[in-house]
Amino acid sequence: MGVRLTVAAAGAAALVMPAAVVGVLVVGNVSWLNRLDARVTDAMHGFALDHPGWVWFMKAWSLAFDPNSWRIAALVLVIWLARRGAKSLAWWVAITMAVGGVLGAVLKLMVSRHRPDLLDPVARAAGYSFPSGHALNNALGAAVLLLLLLPLTRDKPRWRAALWAAAIGIPLMTGVSRVVLGVHWTSDVVAGLLVGLATTAAMAAGHQSRRMKEPLSG
Repeated sequence: MGVRLTVAAAGAAALVMPAAVVGVLVVGNVSWLNRLDARVTDAMHGFALDHPGWVWFMKAWSLAFDPNSWRIAALVLVIWLARRGAKSLAWWVAITMAVGGVLGAVLKLMVSRHRPDLLDPVARAAGYSFPSGHALNNALGAAVLLLLLLPLTRDKPRWRAALWAAAIGIPLMTGVSRVVLGVHWTSDVVAGLLVGLATTAAMAAGHQSRRMKEPLSG
């Protein structure tokens, strides 16, 4: 269990640092990052205008993997865990998802970054841009589900590979969709993914730490 705590804590630290760096660059309005974001957005927007079918697919994908979809999935998981008697894990899932959602909302208000303003937008979204709520909640939800479901696939290599592929591929595709649709800058998506993963790792470290202390207090 000590090894798990160390890995979780190290993972959280390793993810927080790059997320913080991106945040500092955005808040500092660093010119090279702004230029990079603009170039990627222009290229993606041009592609979107030329491929309406791709735009339709990206809109459907964003809708399917909306933050609320992950919250519903987490609620189902919480109920399932509670019925199996794993109340500690159920609380961990609920609190982790809540912390990630609140953190994303707070960061949006703190940074107050505007979304891309395109002449011929293919999609629109309300609120501030940094970090991407879709990217954050996809990374958060996928990481939570991965940590809980992975132990169930120890003797099922194909299911294990599929679980890893989904946990990595879905958040990445969601992040791409937000840039293709022109509702987020690339740095918004990168920060969202990092914050989501860092939150999960930090909450996992906290959960493991609490479990290690429980026998001592009994």
